[in-house]
Amino acid sequence: MKEIKYSDIVLRADPERVVLRPFTISVEPYNTALGTMSRAERICRSLLKLTREECCAELDSVSRDFSGRHLQARAIFLDRFRAIKAMIGRGIDGMDEIDEDHAALIGAYFCQEYAFEAAAIMNPSVVVHPEQTHVPQGAVRFLMSVRTVGEGHISTISFREGVFHADGTVDLEPDSDFIVAAKPAQGATDGPVTLMRHKACSVSGTVIFPVTRAQSNGLEDLRLVQFTEDDGDTTYLGTYTAYSGREIGCELFETEDFDTIYLAPLRGLAATHKGLALFPRRINGRYAAIGRLDHESLFYLESEDRMVWNYGDRIVSPKHPWEMVQMGNCGSPIELDAGWLVFTHGVGAMRRYCLGAVLLDKADPRQVIGRSRTPILAPGEDTREGYVPNVVYSCGALKHGDWILLPYGVADSSIRFASLHVDDILQHLRPF
Repeated sequence: MKEIKYSDIVLRADPERVVLRPFTISVEPYNTALGTMSRAERICRSLLKLTREECCAELDSVSRDFSGRHLQARAIFLDRFRAIKAMIGRGIDGMDEIDEDHAALIGAYFCQEYAFEAAAIMNPSVVVHPEQTHVPQGAVRFLMSVRTVGEGHISTISFREGVFHADGTVDLEPDSDFIVAAKPAQGATDGPVTLMRHKACSVSGTVIFPVTRAQSNGLEDLRLVQFTEDDGDTTYLGTYTAYSGREIGCELFETEDFDTIYLAPLRGLAATHKGLALFPRRINGRYAAIGRLDHESLFYLESEDRMVWNYGDRIVSPKHPWEMVQMGNCGSPIELDAGWLVFTHGVGAMRRYCLGAVLLDKADPRQVIGRSRTPILAPGEDTREGYVPNVVYSCGALKHGDWILLPYGVADSSIRFASLHVDDILQHLRPF
């Protein structure tokens, strides 16, 4: 590559970024000196015995420690109280006539702070932001999804916002002062779920936690794309891996504005594999994707239904030493005049992950025009140490003008930014 601009911006895991989450206390009854009751019931009964003055003193102490760190903490406490009351409130005297302060205090006992990115931050993807007001001339505002990992190795989806300038430079907007978890519009343990962003929070102040059983151990590696239908309507789609702790499944992320987000399991053979990436428009009237059906090669897939993905055509297999173990995509294809540009990752000796690219024919993406013989990005001495060493990885890039913004994860421990000129990338790709 002739020219790669590396930004000085580095995002690292930050234990100070915390969100209020439910704290689970057993609601199963067991024998105690006070009789048969659950630990949750014992706590509620004890707090109900506090006088108003004692309750307010305890609640003031909690507020001093935590309200300044969270948006509308009291409302979250009250919401949590309502959930606890629905689970164990029957038969507990005073739960129906409780005053708001006692309710908030009980709710606080069933909440906790969770440092959602304390362990790791990695694998970004990037799209054009739905809000483009007050953007410098020639620049574009972007929205970046990030995989963040906290206690228990639970992966979540969070976001950052920034500006990509016409000269290939990058600015990130400041962190949000408060982080709030997106709230399910309805209870769900399986199947589709709708999440709502808190109205007072920016997108970068929102984090998406697992909601269903299939997602219970994490939401991994969202590959976002701005999708344009044949009639010109646009929406944001993405695929991610839902991990239950034992099984994986590919699911669809869908939103028009990042206010309301729809998550739903995909179906079909390809939905049992990681790393499906959607094209940004239909190909010959059908939805299209790049996936991996044999755990090591790139496949081109088409479907009449974007929720169902089955068989495809193998188009690129491991060939060069740096990708010999396996290959995969690094996000959705990018449409160029010359064809469809797909960033790839390859795994070589010592489980070293590098980034390359392939160029597919625009009319028939089954046809490969060119591919990387050598990596575009590879771990170096300053980008090899971390939670998972010797890895550079991305889940999606963004073209603007003659430049491509490529955010990438480093050793599952930080995120960096590279800007690549389109002509340089095309010259790097050799005929297939």
